[in-house]
Amino acid sequence: MFDRRLIQNFDWVLLLLLLLVAGVSILNLYSATYAVREAGGSQIVVKQVYWYLIGFGVFFLMTTFNYFSLERVAYAGFLASVALLLAVLVVGKVSSGSQRWLPLGPVSFQPSELAKIVLVITLAKFFRDKSDIRGYRLRDLWRPLLLTAVPSLLIMKEPDLGTGLLLVIVSFSIILFFRVRLRSLLILMGAALAVSPLVWFGLKDYQQKRILSFLRPEMDPLGAGYHVIQSKIAIGSGLFWGKGFLKGTQTRLHFLPEQHTDFAFSVLAEEWGFAGAVLLLILYLLLVLWGLNIARNSKERFGAVLAVGISALLFWQVVINVGMVTGLLPVVGIPLVLLSYGGSSLVTTMAAMGLLMNISMRRFMFQ
Repeated sequence: MFDRRLIQNFDWVLLLLLLLVAGVSILNLYSATYAVREAGGSQIVVKQVYWYLIGFGVFFLMTTFNYFSLERVAYAGFLASVALLLAVLVVGKVSSGSQRWLPLGPVSFQPSELAKIVLVITLAKFFRDKSDIRGYRLRDLWRPLLLTAVPSLLIMKEPDLGTGLLLVIVSFSIILFFRVRLRSLLILMGAALAVSPLVWFGLKDYQQKRILSFLRPEMDPLGAGYHVIQSKIAIGSGLFWGKGFLKGTQTRLHFLPEQHTDFAFSVLAEEWGFAGAVLLLILYLLLVLWGLNIARNSKERFGAVLAVGISALLFWQVVINVGMVTGLLPVVGIPLVLLSYGGSSLVTTMAAMGLLMNISMRRFMFQ
């Protein structure tokens, strides 16, 4: 029997915030592809509209069941996600030197996007089963660390350094949400510093150049440093109020690389200035804070951890992308969630937002 309290507890604030970001995304994408509309730019906008329609369909679909049922299939879902990541390395589609996509008829699917939300669900399952009010020790954390390491290493193998590191950062955010003993935390930090030289030598040449160009962009202004230099010019030229819609010179002249994906924020900042960029970041901040509020109001541990993980996933994608395009972080290929063009990323993010809505709608229930 349908419970009418689900409708009464529908989270209109979350839906409104998502609709506002979606509107900004379509408008910004139209501007980013306006100069190349004869070369397929308009098709990109139309595809993104379709992806958003599919995304909102998935969003509402994720509210139709009790989210707690995900706990029973968490580990099975994790194994399926790992299998898809292995399949990418064997039969995946190669594009721009990376093997990240599985062809599914006319479209391509990126399993690393699905791995983000699957890992959050799996960690939520673990921390619900293994609650420890005295604080987690290092030997208590080997399983979540292993659960994080497996998909992260497979994704880095594609290679996709940005998404692999994102999974690690989100996992540590979830771990730190609980009470971890200081000694265990210090050991983990020390181990991370100890293996950093090995990580550096394990990077490909272009990845090392991206990090070096982050420290000194001018050392290779037409190569590894080009993206960051052009992005900073675009953002700085927007000043406070921006140049106006469709009037961004860096965007119109196509000096700005990947302006409809990784550097979509630079397009917005050039045309709408500091004021427009801050308004967009406020929308993202409200989404993150609302997700944490949903976690706080959850009546049980699984929903709380799940909401924290989804909020952390949204937060760190925004921080990394904005830091990347402003020159505060190295370029690692993380698109701006919900704003940049991309079907797999958008649909999986909307699925995660649907889970947030699910948790919020069932906050009156005791599992």
